[in-house]
Amino acid sequence: MKPRLIALYLPQFHPIPENDKWWGPGFTEWTNVVKAKPLFRGHQQPKIPADLGFYDLRLPETREHQALLAREAGIEGFCYYHYWFGNGKQLLERPFNEVVESGKPDFPFCLCWANHTWSNKTWERKSSLQKNSTLIEQTYPGVEDDINHFYSLLNAFKDKRYIKVDGKLLFVVYNPYDMPEPMRFIEIWRKLAQENGLPGFHFVGMTPSTLTFKIMQDGARQRVMPNLKSSEDIFLSVLNMGFDAVNSFGKRRGEMLYEGKWKNLAKTVLRHIGVPTGNIKYDYARTVRNFFAPEDTWDNVYPTILPQWDRTPRVSSYDGIYVNATPDKFEKHIYQALDMIKSKTEEHQILFLKSWNEWGEGNYVEPDVQYGHGFLDAIKKAIKSF
Repeated sequence: MKPRLIALYLPQFHPIPENDKWWGPGFTEWTNVVKAKPLFRGHQQPKIPADLGFYDLRLPETREHQALLAREAGIEGFCYYHYWFGNGKQLLERPFNEVVESGKPDFPFCLCWANHTWSNKTWERKSSLQKNSTLIEQTYPGVEDDINHFYSLLNAFKDKRYIKVDGKLLFVVYNPYDMPEPMRFIEIWRKLAQENGLPGFHFVGMTPSTLTFKIMQDGARQRVMPNLKSSEDIFLSVLNMGFDAVNSFGKRRGEMLYEGKWKNLAKTVLRHIGVPTGNIKYDYARTVRNFFAPEDTWDNVYPTILPQWDRTPRVSSYDGIYVNATPDKFEKHIYQALDMIKSKTEEHQILFLKSWNEWGEGNYVEPDVQYGHGFLDAIKKAIKSF
């Protein structure tokens, strides 16, 4: 059995009335991607797509081509970001709904509930730390909303393409820490799954492997110094919420070990109080080398791999840019990740790819003008070697 590589998929590439109102008519992820400017010598911006062009996810031909490329690379399926803000409010749901309704592409999928508030920070490039202006707030109205949320996705859960782990439906939650009652949500959905003849859920909570806070028993957050030696407390806190597994993300860990914990924390504090710290660059290979915590080898922890990172289109110079990110170096990163999961049970030999198509954050593997199919070829080669 080959390793299970699941790619996070952003459905932002089509106009919606809300984005038209907030950012101007016809706004999509591409709008700011093409406006990005190089910030230093050798900085490759803007990023330009190759095979798929500046696509529109309302076109089924685009979705078919994406699935073909992913399948050829050895990716098991897409994990679509799903936006449910409470009281039935959704955004960007059209592409996934059409995938379910049409039965095409015939390619496995699952869902990640991207349960976070949208603010003007996302696409206002003057500063990533400007005064916040909420566009749409993530809310948790209660039991009735949990039930309505489940039934809004029932057709997808019944679809034969839905990805399963241990025979159960894989459902990821982006921010388990913000859920006021995660265990209630999980218990309600487990009960509804049983009532509707589903095999049950395999709930996965996303978390950075390094945090600056700790969740106390009463649910309150307590500030702590980041622990770069172990992520055990973090992963256990997610599992103790009722989740079956953890999707770990080692970006902050890698960056702290790259430049030093104190220096990293100081830069973060300065940026939060509005003091410019200049262009922050991280060497890709040296940073991702330290992405994985010792506990990423646990059977119920699914690490994340990152091909590249450059949020210039979204936040200009106020976020770290990974330099020298090439397909060859990404391939080595995949081999390191595969080594972390090789001793796990087959069903749990899972890696999450962040991401298939997040062009605005510079983490994507879709073909581009600079490297062509390079990042897809790196996946294909690494997966075949497992």
